[in-house]
Amino acid sequence: LSKEFSSTSSTPAVGTVTSRVTRNGNAIMEKDLLNHEDLAGDRGTIDDIFDETYREKEGPKPPLRYVWRNIILMSLLHLGALFALTLIPSAKIQTLAWALLCFLLSALGITAGSHRLWSHRSYKATLPLRIFLTIANSMAFQNDIYEWVRDHRVHHKFSETDADPHNAMRGFFFSHIGWLLVRKHPDVIEKGQKLDLSDIKADKVVMFQRRYYKPSVVLLCFTLPAVVPWYFWDESIVISFFIPAILRYTVGLNATWLVNSAAHMFGNRPYDQNINPRENPLVSLGALGEGFHNYHHTFPYDYSTSEFGWRFNLTTAFIDLMCLLGLASDRKKVSKEVILARKMRTGDGSHKSG
Repeated sequence: LSKEFSSTSSTPAVGTVTSRVTRNGNAIMEKDLLNHEDLAGDRGTIDDIFDETYREKEGPKPPLRYVWRNIILMSLLHLGALFALTLIPSAKIQTLAWALLCFLLSALGITAGSHRLWSHRSYKATLPLRIFLTIANSMAFQNDIYEWVRDHRVHHKFSETDADPHNAMRGFFFSHIGWLLVRKHPDVIEKGQKLDLSDIKADKVVMFQRRYYKPSVVLLCFTLPAVVPWYFWDESIVISFFIPAILRYTVGLNATWLVNSAAHMFGNRPYDQNINPRENPLVSLGALGEGFHNYHHTFPYDYSTSEFGWRFNLTTAFIDLMCLLGLASDRKKVSKEVILARKMRTGDGSHKSG
């Protein structure tokens, strides 16, 4: 069953919505906030809700400190992906299908796993599903779940400030990939250390992955995707490595990064025009439903990250299937009444044109 948050909910305390006007620098943002204590009790976290008390420090920004290892590795990875594109005409159809399957599996490890399940606690998953999502997450190789959740909760709690790991106010390149090529802003580290991650630490599956993350990545992100085509249908080892492993991994990274960059800059804002995250259907298509970003930052506790169900949202369809199979439950969903009220009050009016 899905659980709706609305003014007519059977649990009024959870559904109580209040409006607050907050300032951060010169920006004025109006936020809908659920009752924090009730929400924490229901979801296990409140650290993904914008912190209106945060203020950026005055004075000059700290100097950029480049992480040359990451710069070199990311450059080589993208050069490898470009080379892989030239191999596509020579690849067997089974290899291309396998690469697509690996992309979908690894993407779900991020979208349904580290994002909607562990970062936002927007639904509950049984042990078999958590194990599957952890395996898929290691195939995605975007930091272990614990670290991913910590950075993402900081991103929501301090969105588009110095404490946001991929602060979009620093430009497209920084929010897309640049944030991985330089040292974190001191505020990101400071705020990340103060988050309550007790729910993540209590998950033995997540902590097992963290303990053995590097070997799991070598096996699941690179070795398995490359060995299968070579072993089972005699694909060239070069094609097996560069298409299902290198190209698939690079495309997966950029699909996720576009949520941080393009979905914070391009699109409309039907739910809250006072924040930068946008609705971007193209990003949703590539990131399995994660591009409904104005909605997501307005209602981060909604398991679907959208009000439109399965539309451009394969992750929502996957979670719904898992619920049908009894592997997931307690999906959190915002009611139509609350969504419409929010659109009318803080939206940019674009919802009226569909």
